[in-house]
Amino acid sequence: MTPLQAAILGLVEGITEYLPISSTGHLILTSWLLGLDTPEMKSSVDAFNIVIQGGAILAVLGLYWPRVLQMLRGLIGRDAAGLKLAINIIVAFLPAAVLGPLLDDTIDKYLFAPIPVVAALATGGVWMIAIDVWYRRRSSVEARHSRAGGNPASAPPPGDGSSASIGATIDNLTIAQALLIGLFQCVAMWPGTSRSMMTIAGGMMLGLKPKQAAEFSFLLGLPTLGGACVFKAIKNTEELAQLGAVPIAVGVLVAAISAALAVKWLVAFLNKHGLTAFGVYRLVLAAVFGGLVFGGVVTLTN
Repeated sequence: MTPLQAAILGLVEGITEYLPISSTGHLILTSWLLGLDTPEMKSSVDAFNIVIQGGAILAVLGLYWPRVLQMLRGLIGRDAAGLKLAINIIVAFLPAAVLGPLLDDTIDKYLFAPIPVVAALATGGVWMIAIDVWYRRRSSVEARHSRAGGNPASAPPPGDGSSASIGATIDNLTIAQALLIGLFQCVAMWPGTSRSMMTIAGGMMLGLKPKQAAEFSFLLGLPTLGGACVFKAIKNTEELAQLGAVPIAVGVLVAAISAALAVKWLVAFLNKHGLTAFGVYRLVLAAVFGGLVFGGVVTLTN
């Protein structure tokens, strides 16, 4: 792998890691375009694509360092709100920490295949559009209820599928809600699903504002992506050694810069436009990806 190829993969990783559009699908397509999907390179490139997530971690640490410091102060007993947030992040991380290592080989064997990946891309797109429609409807109903001064006649109807008021922040999350977001994150172990999609959409379902759901997703990515990086690096030491230190360093650096830009853009976009555009994009990607894979142009062998 050349430094240029590493930089391109790092750019794709950084842009797509925190956007709810599946970094896996984009990295597979990019690897094919770069001619890196050969049997000889496949395992090394797959490990590389996980390790450069370290760049995405650095981006969040740089952008959200006040929150990280708040949690650190909380862990040493100097910030009650920081301690609550840290506990919620730990609780949300636990399901993936337990299931990830246990299911890693099984996922690679049975889910890293054409039909499961394309199905995850398409299903995720439909789900995101549905969540966005639900959220906007719920927000509109609650806004009318608020303007009516809390008139029961204007309240959301019973059984409308909502379990929390819209507009909560991550400081209001309960441990049970954090655990639910963690369980949503586990679904993203299915290649093509997108960790960001599951955690952001899951947070919105629990009543978080899009910006707040995204922030919790970013912070949850610190232990989740960090754990995956360390796990893959240890498991694939030989494969990474074949690539050399320079491509890995270049990939991590480019991923960090591009992820920082993507995170700032995503937060602004979600506040104005919601998830529907990403859902439509996923459906288009599923069609393109499916055509290439089933046409035999791109392979998903492990």
